Amino acid sequence: MLIRQGGPFPYAKDGVVFGNHEGLLPRQPRGYYHEFTVKTPGSRNRGAQRLIVGGALVTSNEVYYTATHYASFMRISE
Repeated sequence: MLIRQGGPFPYAKDGVVFGNHEGLLPRQPRGYYHEFTVKTPGSRNRGAQRLIVGGALVTSNEVYYTATHYASFMRISE
């Protein structure tokens, strides 16, 4: 997984802090979650799909997927 390798990432916003403003993920201190783009076929921009990783990026087992641009999340495992 490119996230585990620390990049380089295809989009400038990959790796930025995800604020969890929707409150749908477990509450954690600011800076705990980071977001990454999941390429959306047919989309000209980043699309709506994201992975949200909690904790230390290279070792975290807390990964969430959203296909709805933060309206809902599903926890995934590698």
